[in-house]
Amino acid sequence: MIGQFFPYAETTAGITVRVAPHYLPEQSDPDRGYFVWSYHVRVENAGTSPVRLMARRWTIIDGMGRTEEVAGDGVVGVQPLIAPGGAYDYVSGCPLGTSSGRMHGRYVMMAEDGTRFMVVIPQFALELPGPRPAVH
Repeated sequence: MIGQFFPYAETTAGITVRVAPHYLPEQSDPDRGYFVWSYHVRVENAGTSPVRLMARRWTIIDGMGRTEEVAGDGVVGVQPLIAPGGAYDYVSGCPLGTSSGRMHGRYVMMAEDGTRFMVVIPQFALELPGPRPAVH
């Protein structure tokens, strides 16, 4: 998506991970304590060789401080090969039982020579849109 604003970014070993979360009111049910966000991730390869995204590990923390770890191969069912100067975009989602939370994590990448290395996924907030109430 050209022009997409990514408020969160982190660069590790020439790989930049950008994230833009969005609250999904049409999939949420606040009266039942069910809140859903999508997050658009862009993984950019500023290196001179292709890299493959092999695995992911997320840490999801809800507004009460409860933590869930999620891990698996690739992202959204694929292990994308990202060319030098290229990028891979995907969108996924996260439901929470609280109206706020945060996520962060890491990817395992594989270089052309088979070497594996870790890339940081920046911490990002899952918050309802609009102004925050004042604390008195």
